[in-house]
Amino acid sequence: MTLDDLKVFAAVYRARNLSAVAREMNCSQSAVSQHVRRLEKEIGLALMERRPRGVVPTAAGEILYQATSDGLTALNDGLRLLAELRTGRQGKVAIATGATTIRHFMGAAVAEFRRSHPDVQLEFHTERSSERCLRALREGLVDLAWVTITPDVAGVEQRPVTDLEWVLAVHHEDPLARASELCTDDFHHTQLIRPPSSTSSGRQVDQRLGAAPTGATDWDTALLLAELGLGHALVPAVPGLRAHPGDDLLLIPVKGLEPLSVGWAARQWSALSPVSQVFAAMVSDHLLCR
Repeated sequence: MTLDDLKVFAAVYRARNLSAVAREMNCSQSAVSQHVRRLEKEIGLALMERRPRGVVPTAAGEILYQATSDGLTALNDGLRLLAELRTGRQGKVAIATGATTIRHFMGAAVAEFRRSHPDVQLEFHTERSSERCLRALREGLVDLAWVTITPDVAGVEQRPVTDLEWVLAVHHEDPLARASELCTDDFHHTQLIRPPSSTSSGRQVDQRLGAAPTGATDWDTALLLAELGLGHALVPAVPGLRAHPGDDLLLIPVKGLEPLSVGWAARQWSALSPVSQVFAAMVSDHLLCR
């Protein structure tokens, strides 16, 4: 069993396709198969079940992948850090984030980081939900993920940064616009635009309100739908949130909903590169100083 065997096996596990891994690694499909077969021979169990359109892991394959994935990730992180020390290059910071997160949470920190670390490459991977951000993190595509903090998430370390209260965006001529604050009972007779149930924030809303017919995966879209008259938008009071330049919408605080906790996730915080830790701390500091 060699390190190359485990790396190839992990790639096959993720891709579920031998030829795709061969193209990615610039080798033949038979070479990929040899790595997997060598592991199967040593372990004495089949790791992959061949199918007409690819492969699927067996129970033994699942066990081996879970046992090796964290170690391979930590090793890759360590080799990257050593390469930065050897070459003197600053490297890069890869971040998975939602579509509107940079504007609302990271703008000032990105500008400051660029001034203080001009040779570091910032790479943003835009994802539609916290779950997709966490998936990119687990697969080693990014160093950091900005997510809705969710208890008991396996394979990552989460660090809450700030809690967001909820507000309801209503048109200034709507009867609800006269209220200084609202409670969840006020939603019974309204067309509510809120995070979809498939998202972490949406599931937290479901626990209090139940399902709703209209969902928007990002907060700016929710505000636009409310502006178009499709309903009232329930959104977190993110930093710098504005209802509308023309003040057609008002943002009214909502009581009775647990604040939405957001922050950073990393595979292993202690294994992050120094520049990744600096960037994460810079974003947190800017938010806490607002």
